[in-house]
Amino acid sequence: MTDDGQRIRVDARRNRDRIVEAARELFTRQGLSVSTNEVARHAGVGIATVLRRFPTRDDLVGAVFSPKMAGYRAAASAALADPDPWHGFTRFLETVCGMQVADLGFTEVLTRTFPTTRALESQRDEVAADFGRLIDRAQAAGRLRPDFAHQDLVVILMANAGVVAASGPAAETASRRLVGHLLRSFAVDGASGTAHAELPPPPSRTAMYRAMLHLRPTPPKPDSRR
Repeated sequence: MTDDGQRIRVDARRNRDRIVEAARELFTRQGLSVSTNEVARHAGVGIATVLRRFPTRDDLVGAVFSPKMAGYRAAASAALADPDPWHGFTRFLETVCGMQVADLGFTEVLTRTFPTTRALESQRDEVAADFGRLIDRAQAAGRLRPDFAHQDLVVILMANAGVVAASGPAAETASRRLVGHLLRSFAVDGASGTAHAELPPPPSRTAMYRAMLHLRPTPPKPDSRR
């Protein structure tokens, strides 16, 4: 390969890495609503360069979140390896909800589908299968309510996503409190070692008041035509 060809390959790789890193930073802080133009500006490249590397938005999402999905898959595997079925089940939910807190973009990835991004969807399918096994183990041990269903995972992640989005700086504390309440409700009444002995502490009243202020609708701007 000529020196020019090698340089082009190096530049292309560098641009791709810059785009992925820029998208990761923006998605983490702001969620997936960030535009491709914003990603290009943050990466210091033109929009044409972004589209050449990632023809669709799902391609970019897949490149950014593939490592996080691998972590999601690892959390399920670790939970299945736990000899205590209930602890494995609760450990998985606590871990995944914690992953949502740390990354607004990943919060959305876990509650949406990306049919054209095969690697992402393949990892999601693998976790779904593992979660089914976690449910079966915990129910067979008499620790998880028999009416808990596989699709409840999506409900849990959606509920936690709402709490994370609304709680601002108190998101971690609020999420842990929510998960604690949920796990108590999933436990079989009276089963030994099932429910948490104590709930995680709630967010402070001040933190919740500030979060509620943040949620107030923005007043409409005065009509300049009057």
